[in-house]
Amino acid sequence: MNYMYRNNMPQQMMGHNQMDHSEVMHVMVMEPFVFKAASSLIEKYVVIETTRGSISGVLTDAKPDHVVVKQRDSLFFIRLCEIIWIMPE
Repeated sequence: MNYMYRNNMPQQMMGHNQMDHSEVMHVMVMEPFVFKAASSLIEKYVVIETTRGSISGVLTDAKPDHVVVKQRDSLFFIRLCEIIWIMPE
């Protein structure tokens, strides 16, 4: 049987779609070193390798959870947890 924990007490789950959703836990992945590195490269041309491929362009903004890269007329919002490496060009 599957159990979920609520207030440190096990509660039996009825199924995946029947969990008690009265308590929602929000989770945000923080990448402080990637964020700091990206912040220092704002307004510079960069190449970013992600888990889905690479993208190059001008890094226009950096937030604690994502960066914004401008490539020609398009903006790309890349989650920091998807970044493998960043290289200034």
